[in-house]
Amino acid sequence: MCENNCMHPLLQSSGKMLLLGNYAIVRGALEAGIGFASSYPGTPASEIGDTFAQLAKEAGIYFEWGVNEKIAFETAAAAAMSGVRSLVSFKHFGWNVASDSIYPMAYLGVKAGMVIALADDPGCWSSGQSEQDSRLFARVGHFPMFEPADAIECKDMTKKAFELSEKFQVPVILRLTTRVSHTSCPVKLEKMIKGKTTGQFSVDRWRTMPPRLLEVHEELHGKLEKINAWAEKSKINSVTKGKGKIGIIASGVGYLHALEAMDMLGLKLPVLKLGMTWPLPEKTIAKFIRGLKTVLVAEEIEPILAKDVERIAKTVNPKLVVRDRDSACSCELKPCSMAMRLAKLTGKKYNVPRAPAVPERPPVLCPGCPHRATFWAAKTAAPGVVYGGDIGCYILGIYQPLETQAFVISMGAVQGITHGIRKVSKQPTISFIGDSTFFHAGMPGLVNMVWNKSDSLVITLKNTITAMTGHQPHPASGFTAMGDQSKPLSIPDIATACGVETVKIVNCFNVAQTQAAVRELMAKPGTKMLVAEGECRLLFMRRARKEGRKVPTWQIDHKICNGCGVCVFEFGCPAIHYAGPPNDWKKGTFYIEQDFCWGCSVCSQLCPAKAIKVHK
Repeated sequence: MCENNCMHPLLQSSGKMLLLGNYAIVRGALEAGIGFASSYPGTPASEIGDTFAQLAKEAGIYFEWGVNEKIAFETAAAAAMSGVRSLVSFKHFGWNVASDSIYPMAYLGVKAGMVIALADDPGCWSSGQSEQDSRLFARVGHFPMFEPADAIECKDMTKKAFELSEKFQVPVILRLTTRVSHTSCPVKLEKMIKGKTTGQFSVDRWRTMPPRLLEVHEELHGKLEKINAWAEKSKINSVTKGKGKIGIIASGVGYLHALEAMDMLGLKLPVLKLGMTWPLPEKTIAKFIRGLKTVLVAEEIEPILAKDVERIAKTVNPKLVVRDRDSACSCELKPCSMAMRLAKLTGKKYNVPRAPAVPERPPVLCPGCPHRATFWAAKTAAPGVVYGGDIGCYILGIYQPLETQAFVISMGAVQGITHGIRKVSKQPTISFIGDSTFFHAGMPGLVNMVWNKSDSLVITLKNTITAMTGHQPHPASGFTAMGDQSKPLSIPDIATACGVETVKIVNCFNVAQTQAAVRELMAKPGTKMLVAEGECRLLFMRRARKEGRKVPTWQIDHKICNGCGVCVFEFGCPAIHYAGPPNDWKKGTFYIEQDFCWGCSVCSQLCPAKAIKVHK
């Protein structure tokens, strides 16, 4: 409980708090007078939406999870067009989904301030498809972009972004990266403003069809020139004085890494910190580099600023040497990689610290995960088919021993890819898609399969929640982001309405039932769907603990176990272990770690020797 009897600590009126960058963005929005927030969960941005969901009612604002990022953006844009300050948040892939509606909003403009919190993921810590530098989108779309370095700046720049957006009537991007979103520092809490939550939409303001559209484009360039003039004079960009002819230009968390690297090496070099990276403060950059011999640019991910500095230097300092990131380093910038680069430039000695050896272990699905049960049943019932994957917890099916994801591309892509495979080959296919992903982007793909007569099986993994990003609700969950009850949408009914003639529902924890359904559907022509129902086991276990319910666990009867290894080496539940010679399983021991077992019972069903029984 915080002061003033508020339930959520982020709503306390003053003081200091240790905040993640994502939490600080929420606080900044509250101090700026936000009235509307929306999101689609995606790490590293998920906590922004999670926090709004927790405190929205108490703060007197509105928050919702959109069915996808495009919808989330559109609802937030509508609020800003109606005079209510709004914020939408998602990860870099979310921009790809929403971009069709984002780009026109620079032309249309907004009435109240609108902030787009966009989180990139250097190093792909939470991203299985690609690494992406979203800074170029600001340039393509003519959007101002701020890049905070820490949680303090996340709060302050969120407030500044709202002010700038409202002044110039254009959405502002707050570009985050993983370490900015997920590192903490003490943040001073300032006065929160009670923002408008209702507005008025002016129906005659938003028409920009040609030839007016071309005029608006010119006006937009004029806005950016005015914003650039503001940035050149503001403190959003700053210079730290230093010694020597080597300087550093940094953005985002690269600034903090540069400071730490200099501290490691005992250096004090001049540093230009760019808090606004678009429109680019070229006069500020030109002034900084004029007397230098070398500049090291600290940025994530691509050398975008480095190329800009090279271009500017051709006019003001043609002999300037511009260095960007070390190609030997990963795309996530780190203090040690900065120190290595600075050491080479300055002649300082730097011994790279050796990290302790850590055994490699691929990520695994939780004990008792319903997806593992479905993968096992499908793989044993329909061996040798092309298994297509999508985005969610079930992406982990790509690893051994399950290997049920031949490809993972983007939300909802699995049905388009498997359909294309079926049209050009005789290979049978199974598409695995999660329930949240089905609502996000899966329905158009299903319609396309039916329309174009695809002979393929779609298995929808219904665990009733958006599990991978933190158990956010979706349209089949039965409740909204703010906890209100809502009608749970039926995936089988939607599939039937889309024209799928054969739809079956199974309890995925019943292995025989799921196997039989897979065999039956694979034998039928046309597009068919299997809805594999099974609640996220982590969610189930958390609720069971809260309710004081004891979940039965399982154990291996060593008198019956024949050492076949199916439970460990083919099923791969992390609660089941093997101890013994690596090449002779019959001489070793298989056992279930009771603290890890979550009682799903699937291992007992698939054990050929029937050696797995309820633990007594």
